[in-house]
Amino acid sequence: MDKLLLLGDEAIAQGAVDAGISGVFAYPGTPSTEITEYIQASKEAKERHIASAWSANEKTAMETAIGMSYAGKRALVCMKHVGLNVAADAFINSSITGAHGGLVVVSADDPSMHSSQNEQDSRFYGKFAQIPIMEPSNQQEAYDMTLYAFELSEKYGTPVLLRPTTRLSHSRSGVARKTPREENPLSLPSDLKQFVLLPSIARKQYNTLLGKQKAFEQEGEESGYNQFFDGKDKSMGIIACGLAYNYLLENYQQTEIPYPVLKISQYPVSKKLVKQIYDEVDSVLVLEEGYPILEELVRGILDEGKPVKGRMDGTLPRAGELNPNLVGKALGIDIAEGYEIPDILKGRPPLLCDGCPHWDSFGALNEVMAEYTKGRVLADIGCYTLSALPPLESINSCVDMGASITMAVGAAEAGLVPAVAAIGDSTFTHSGMTGLLDAVNRNVPITVLLLDNSTTGMTGGQDAAGFGKLDNIVKGMGVAEEHIRIIKPLRRLHDENVQVFKEEIAYEGVSVIIARRECVQTLARRMKLKHAKKKTEAVNK
Repeated sequence: MDKLLLLGDEAIAQGAVDAGISGVFAYPGTPSTEITEYIQASKEAKERHIASAWSANEKTAMETAIGMSYAGKRALVCMKHVGLNVAADAFINSSITGAHGGLVVVSADDPSMHSSQNEQDSRFYGKFAQIPIMEPSNQQEAYDMTLYAFELSEKYGTPVLLRPTTRLSHSRSGVARKTPREENPLSLPSDLKQFVLLPSIARKQYNTLLGKQKAFEQEGEESGYNQFFDGKDKSMGIIACGLAYNYLLENYQQTEIPYPVLKISQYPVSKKLVKQIYDEVDSVLVLEEGYPILEELVRGILDEGKPVKGRMDGTLPRAGELNPNLVGKALGIDIAEGYEIPDILKGRPPLLCDGCPHWDSFGALNEVMAEYTKGRVLADIGCYTLSALPPLESINSCVDMGASITMAVGAAEAGLVPAVAAIGDSTFTHSGMTGLLDAVNRNVPITVLLLDNSTTGMTGGQDAAGFGKLDNIVKGMGVAEEHIRIIKPLRRLHDENVQVFKEEIAYEGVSVIIARRECVQTLARRMKLKHAKKKTEAVNK
């Protein structure tokens, strides 16, 4: 088959297409977004009519994928690590329902928080759910593991978690494809009560899940993704997980690794493999991207006096992503760090795009809020979060998707009146609607600034689930029609927009101001496509 130059995300996507998926379900979030975008752009996927529209949030994506698995088809569900928090209810319970058609969950982690609120490790969720976890060390493994994960899922009737990280997701390498597989035929589970988690059924299926754990470990021993490599120097053994194995190899490009190495890319990890390396060496160095999960297990299971080094003892930094230099230092290799970066070249805080409608929305809001004490604007996750930084300095919170409205409700209930919530259109339909319903039911005096730029701007301009529907959604939630105000955030309309803010912030109830103007980036792309289409039509005439 072909050999392609692919991002890690694209390798997973191509692997899923070649594995015979019938649908990919996802909410955009870095570093996972490119998986779904690749499938959406794939000629093969289009010809096969693979379902690939964006979901409203990660929970709905997970549940839709479970539904496709129930119908016997293979389904891929993709999200970033914090998205797995949103999907957790369905994800954890899917380990009890099990899978019928293959079900693979990709949770892309973001160590160092390049574009995230935290750097949580999705392996914890996989361990919590007691399902197999795959952690690729390179792009070829990302492709191969995706194929294998679907086979494993159907072999044991279980979801499988695939955990790439930012550096792997967004770097390229050559990937050799395998022969694509046909999609599964439509079929239903032999036990039609398999997905009915009444306590009497769930208890039985939980015991079934527990009974699979030894087989999961055995798979890790036999699949080839966990490998032991002997070494002559027994003073130290190295356990390298996922991408950290690549960092280890980069430190020994011209020479053989002197120490025994256990490469881990599949979980649960066999105690037999860990004990094999532990018994042969004087100390153990654990290299893993993210939390010290395996390091803790090694210390806990085999606490027999030998030093176990890693993130917990300071040999590696406790926070942030690994890199070849950090691994080299942990190995005692003399690392040339280069020159200190001059101040003139150091990074600058990001800004909203020139012409972004959020400049004018927050410009009007700032003028009105200057009449009150500071700290009254609770915000959310999106491009507009940059308004926390100079020169706007408009907002005072960003916790998780949808938290702006509920935090404003709580602040208002505590007596902080007026309180304003700022939330984007995509975030609102993701997880802000329920907060607005709470606000209406409690009749708290908050003003919601709903920033409608007609797209999911922060992740590259994907379709927004509420496009063209926001007014009716807000009205349907129970907000009084006279307090649903539509403004167009433009500098020339500044004075009248300020007046709208003044009126609604003074209102002692729930009001929603929808600031509607298209994202400048998607507008530019749309106009470029329109111009190209006209040019093509003119040539054809």
